[in-house]
Amino acid sequence: MRTSLLAPQASREKLIDHYLGQRPEDPALEGTCSGKSDHISPLDDLAFDMYQDPEVAQIIRKLDERKREAVQQERYDYAKKLKQAIADLQKVGERLGRYEVEKRCAVEKEDYDLAKHKKRQMDQYRAQVYAQLELHSLVDMEPVPRPLDLPLQPLIHSSSSCHLPPALPPPQDDSVTENQRAEPVPLEQPSSHSLDVSLQRSPSDQPLSPSHPSHRAHPEALPYDERPLPAVHKQPGAAVEPEKRDLDTSEAPRAGAVGEPEPLTEKALREASSAIEVLGEALVAQAYSKTWSFREDALLTLYQQLVDTPVGTPKEDLKGLLRAAVFLIRRSIRDIVTPVFQASLKVLKMLLTQYIPKHKLSKLEATHCVERTVPVLLARTGDSSARLRAVASNFIQEMALCKEVRSLQMVPSYLVQPLKANASAHLALSQVALLSRLLRDLGTDSTGFTVENVMTFAVRALQHRVLQVREMAVCVILDLYRQRRSVVLEYLPPDDSTSRKNILFKTIFEGFAEIDGRPTDAEIRAQKRAATEEAEKQKKEEIKALQGQLAALKEMQAGAQEKGSEAAKAKSPDPDGRSAAPRSPPEAAENLGLDNLCIFCGERSAAFTEEGLDLHYWKHCLMLTRCGYCRQVVEIASLTDHLLTECDKRDGFGRCCRCSEAVPKEELPRHVASKDCHPAKPEKLANRCPLCHENFAPGEEAWKVHLMGPVGCAMNLRRTCLLLKAPAPLQGKGPDTAKPGTSALKAGSKIPTPKGGLSRCSGRTYRKR
Repeated sequence: MRTSLLAPQASREKLIDHYLGQRPEDPALEGTCSGKSDHISPLDDLAFDMYQDPEVAQIIRKLDERKREAVQQERYDYAKKLKQAIADLQKVGERLGRYEVEKRCAVEKEDYDLAKHKKRQMDQYRAQVYAQLELHSLVDMEPVPRPLDLPLQPLIHSSSSCHLPPALPPPQDDSVTENQRAEPVPLEQPSSHSLDVSLQRSPSDQPLSPSHPSHRAHPEALPYDERPLPAVHKQPGAAVEPEKRDLDTSEAPRAGAVGEPEPLTEKALREASSAIEVLGEALVAQAYSKTWSFREDALLTLYQQLVDTPVGTPKEDLKGLLRAAVFLIRRSIRDIVTPVFQASLKVLKMLLTQYIPKHKLSKLEATHCVERTVPVLLARTGDSSARLRAVASNFIQEMALCKEVRSLQMVPSYLVQPLKANASAHLALSQVALLSRLLRDLGTDSTGFTVENVMTFAVRALQHRVLQVREMAVCVILDLYRQRRSVVLEYLPPDDSTSRKNILFKTIFEGFAEIDGRPTDAEIRAQKRAATEEAEKQKKEEIKALQGQLAALKEMQAGAQEKGSEAAKAKSPDPDGRSAAPRSPPEAAENLGLDNLCIFCGERSAAFTEEGLDLHYWKHCLMLTRCGYCRQVVEIASLTDHLLTECDKRDGFGRCCRCSEAVPKEELPRHVASKDCHPAKPEKLANRCPLCHENFAPGEEAWKVHLMGPVGCAMNLRRTCLLLKAPAPLQGKGPDTAKPGTSALKAGSKIPTPKGGLSRCSGRTYRKR
């Protein structure tokens, strides 16, 4: 037998074409016969079965046999017709093989709608081809079970032979197709896609008998097994036989159940020698068979044999039977066919829950079962099929909770093994998820799980390349923290800003806070945000109120100016030469109002126009100062509140709990620790100057005395500059040269002082209103 060497291809498309035999430069295998006795047909090449649909391959071999017979009988026209049909069928078989691979890929991706659609299309295409062959009197349509494969339907038909019609018949009903695939077709009901490959013979040919309803209809014409060849079987990501995973044993055709399994090879005899001594060569040969139905039957037979073992059997025989069964179970767990895999789990479960307790075998035998099967089962949790991953994970969990296995504490020891760097994502995720479930079920008290081995595993899993594995490791740490809080923290970095830069550790620490009932960072930020929004809302309301009061003050000043102009008109002589009667002094003082008056320090000056007052506030008023951070003019009495709530740099200040003043946050710890500041007294007992940091008498007038008096605040720079520049006042001068303040009003002005006096109260009321 020749082998076909597959050369590596540069692209995925070329690899698929090479895998499916789509090489346009290769001519179709003609299968001609040279008439020599030692002729080897190209149909016997290994590559032929790799690229052909099994059912079409049977027809091609039969036609090739008919062609050789026709050549020997010198029926050359008939041989030419067969040769052309073989060439056309080879293209059909290759196309069906390609559809088979596409359908299996859809099954692997669990896209069952696409797989079903391909299956239906392929059945239609196959039926049309067979009808065409029958039309040309090349085959007889006789119902036999189809070969054990999953047919695939082409989504788009490529160009085929000129002898085959390009169009397909209408699709059949889905239910009919499913029923026909679910069970063998009876002889009384022929199907369009279940046929015998027996050919119509000439009168000189012997007719072929109908084939037996088995998978291999004509063993002499099909010397190969129905399994995929190793070259196809080892393709990564290709599921050749695994598509039976998603079929129940009741639905999958058991075409190989009739007949005898192939004999054991020398390697198999050496490998299974101990099992053959106990179970017999026939049962082991079934377990080693290439036909999956034989392998499943072997496990079911073994199950029944274990169940029927009497109680009084000698211990040595019981142990030997158990070890032989474990050997076959371990082999079957690796099987890619779902029914065989499930049968192995059934036998293993019976061993652990019935056989060992029933015969009272020692823990050594249970240990042998676990240590020989759990590693293989863990490997199956990384299978590409989600269904098989779930079955394997659930069985391991069920095994770990079993009474006989739980006391051994062996399953947890396998689960806490470090994840391998080259392990698949499915395997790593299944292992971490299984550990998380068992940790909740078993805990850490004499179960095989300890804080040390679980945390070591989880911390390393936090560095895995797959996000889902890292997230599952976080869940494992949180579950363990609920059980052993203080010990878990020893394996993690400290909870600080550096650690919280890592999103995983931040999630872990916030989970710890939630478990402990403490507010998380997100909740704290939400609270601060709500407080800030409330403060901003209050600030806006205060600004709105101040703007309203400022407008009212301007209206008062405008009214006073109007009254002053009316008074001037009253004093001027009228056209008749008469003069207006002078107003009384109280009325004149009321009319003058607050013109040319600083409402903060009480100074009055003719230069205090609108621009003059701005200049006075900006440079000279002794009750005001400029903020050194935002350059806004504010009252000295409210400078501390300004720095904490209004200043643009307010986030950089904090209030000292001792002196109640605003201190930069960078200096606040040193300021509090030094204890150099003088403690502040309550507001009702004393005022606190933010310039000289001294306490003085309470009240509004005390601010004017402290900031404007001759022995006032030495840190008020405006006052010291004024004292240095201003000459001593001369005796006998008028009120215009008097000292600024209320003394000028007391000396000569008859305009009444605003209610409450021209003190700090006036200024603060102005700013707040």
